[in-house]
Amino acid sequence: MARLGDLTNPDVGEGRVLVLPLGATEQHGPHLPLDTDAVIARTVAELAAGRVAAAVVAPVIAIGASGEHTGFAGTLSIGTEVLAAMIVEIVRTAGPEFDRVVIVNAHGGNLDAVRSAAATCEYEGRPISVWHARLDDADAHAGSIETSVMLAIDPQRVRLDRAEPGNTAPLREILDDLRAGGVAAVSPKGVLGDPTDATPARGEEILAEWVHEVVALLES
Repeated sequence: MARLGDLTNPDVGEGRVLVLPLGATEQHGPHLPLDTDAVIARTVAELAAGRVAAAVVAPVIAIGASGEHTGFAGTLSIGTEVLAAMIVEIVRTAGPEFDRVVIVNAHGGNLDAVRSAAATCEYEGRPISVWHARLDDADAHAGSIETSVMLAIDPQRVRLDRAEPGNTAPLREILDDLRAGGVAAVSPKGVLGDPTDATPARGEEILAEWVHEVVALLES
């Protein structure tokens, strides 16, 4: 697996695919680390790139659009417009050695920025593909899925003894309140879902599925 930061200029070569992981630095309840989304994005990107010879993984963008988590300690955000501009500039400057850029996004709050950036890049004739980590409607943040995946990736950083159920209503039912008042308006703990049933085995299954999807995208 090739990390862009490890290569020298001559090492990059030609006919490459640049894999750009997008995460966030934001609260993930009392039991998951603030960099959960960044860790997941980087891990999925690196595991997938390890199976595709042409793939090179860029450094993860670890601060994204996380305004919905404002008010929770440790959350950082650069907003949708800035993130979109960053993505566009990265794609523009990637150079002719990269045939395509593939975004691996693990934070739902980044979606508007990713869509905007992808539309701009496509308009400019710059090939770009996007993969987004899918979560269940009633398990949208720091719930069973993300907790299981983190248990599979880095179990020592998961504090299961602090895990408590959050708001388990389907996202579509709380979306208006969430948009109006952020995550705190619908879940004082910052959790959307129930992390108490998370297991490393389930995390391994989800991670394998996600990696398979990204590999297919890289090879398409």
